[in-house]
Amino acid sequence: MCCRLRQTGARITYLFSIYQPQFPSDIPLNPLQKEHFMVETSAALSLPYIQPSQAQKHVTHNAALRILDAATQLSVLEGARATPPAQPATGDRYLIASGATGDWAGKDGQVAVFDGTGWTCVMPKPGWRADIIATGAQVRFDGGAWVAALPDLQNVPQIGVQATADSTNRLVVASDATLFSHDGSDHRLKINKAADADTASLLFQSGWAARAEIGLSGSNELSVKVGTDGVSLRDALVIDPADASLRVPSGQTYLADILLDDDSAHSFDIPWSDPSRALIWMGVDLTGHSFLFSVTGPLAGAANFTALFTAPAGTLEFASGALTGTTGPDGHLSVAIDTGGATPRFYIENRLGAARQITLATLGR
Repeated sequence: MCCRLRQTGARITYLFSIYQPQFPSDIPLNPLQKEHFMVETSAALSLPYIQPSQAQKHVTHNAALRILDAATQLSVLEGARATPPAQPATGDRYLIASGATGDWAGKDGQVAVFDGTGWTCVMPKPGWRADIIATGAQVRFDGGAWVAALPDLQNVPQIGVQATADSTNRLVVASDATLFSHDGSDHRLKINKAADADTASLLFQSGWAARAEIGLSGSNELSVKVGTDGVSLRDALVIDPADASLRVPSGQTYLADILLDDDSAHSFDIPWSDPSRALIWMGVDLTGHSFLFSVTGPLAGAANFTALFTAPAGTLEFASGALTGTTGPDGHLSVAIDTGGATPRFYIENRLGAARQITLATLGR
């Protein structure tokens, strides 16, 4: 475009004229100049250029706008499909799946937009992304098909949230808090182990050094362990899964209710330390029989017991070794310490003539 001026009195009139530069074939052009005047579409979106001396420039311009309308801010109604919808609305966009039919035949992988009268199809470049309105998912064009833009979160090998996961800690979260909530009613956090001798627990650390642990540590007994050196943890509480009895190995209170048939015996691993300093109360059917005795010194047998109170008098016997149910005298309760195994055991034997509810409570260690 050029302009020239014409002055008439105090008025200046701008006269414009359009001219097209001519490039005779005998004028040498460098490769970049030749490419500029020969290329008809843009490199990225293949938008058609308006050419020199072109008639009906609006046709080319509108074609470029249709491509931009189809490709920019790309969102589609649903995932890729092979068949055009029966009643599309103006502006509806779709991703064309492989094996397309009808108006989309031969347009596999392309983006289709309905302009009110027909379909404009645009071939995407590898890396294009689209948002699927129906699901909120994102997909990307890999050069042959539309695939998930985000990785499938099923069976991912590792996840790190503001931290780096590794082969041992496959889920790592660095955060001030972690929230797990219900989805309408209950919520359970499950920790599963492979075998009884394995561990399923919560480990509490300070400066990456262990300070406490709650769970099934090497057995099916629920234990609470504590420690101060960051390496060794000791049992503070242990609950037996068989009878829900509680042991407190370091200064514990042990409470158990045992239904014991006549001429039968019950035993358990002694929860007290060795040497022991424990005070034991034993009740029978909660009324009628009540005994208070101590267990002191290195565990050996009957010598560890000292009777403090018995009611009725003369109905409690102290013994050494395992009790079978008929070891002690008839009409009596017998208690014994057996040190013949790897772990000392405490025995109670009922020979009172009927089944009895035995209650044990201990204090000490």
